[in-house]
Amino acid sequence: MATAQAKVQTAATPWGAAAVVEEVSVPQRAGEKRFSVVVQLLETTSGERLIRFAYSTQGAARRGPVTMRARDLERLRAALERAPVLAQALESASADSRARKDP
Repeated sequence: MATAQAKVQTAATPWGAAAVVEEVSVPQRAGEKRFSVVVQLLETTSGERLIRFAYSTQGAARRGPVTMRARDLERLRAALERAPVLAQALESASADSRARKDP
């Protein structure tokens, strides 16, 4: 009996293609414009983990600056509760950044 394998979503990065491990999306609106802020945990073929912030329109990730209103950060935090691996990667990156700043 053949079994179906789930297609792994990939993302293009400057370091080559990477698999999307986890992703959260926060719907946004500015006037009549509708889009989503997307935060993705990616993994390269060599096992390096990358975190990508993007915005999407009609389901396609777009490059460019990502801007969120302060009030929408709580929605991002709530979305990260459903993506524990991504949340842990962000927390780890934040802790590493703080450690580098401390003398």
